[in-house]
Amino acid sequence: MMSKLAHMFILLFAMAGITYLIRMLPLVFFRKKIKSKYIKSLLFYIPYAVLSAMTFPFILYSTDNFYAALIGTIVALIAAAFRLSLIIVAVLSCAAVFIAVIL
Repeated sequence: MMSKLAHMFILLFAMAGITYLIRMLPLVFFRKKIKSKYIKSLLFYIPYAVLSAMTFPFILYSTDNFYAALIGTIVALIAAAFRLSLIIVAVLSCAAVFIAVIL
């Protein structure tokens, strides 16, 4: 049976190796400048897509009330569509959730 410390170090080295591979592989495969507009646009939007995919489910389950979280999300999307500042969007969405939970 492996000790907890040995198990932790194995996981630590595995995470470090995976992180290194993720950062190293593009340098190995893309030695020349990328000229394709399709690949450039794909690489440009990947961080936004990944961040959205990781964040959105947690937004909907951030409160005990799914519908209150949904209302807060809708308010945040509408406020962001009007290009309000990030602080204003956050305050409005939090207020909407608060009001939805109270009612």
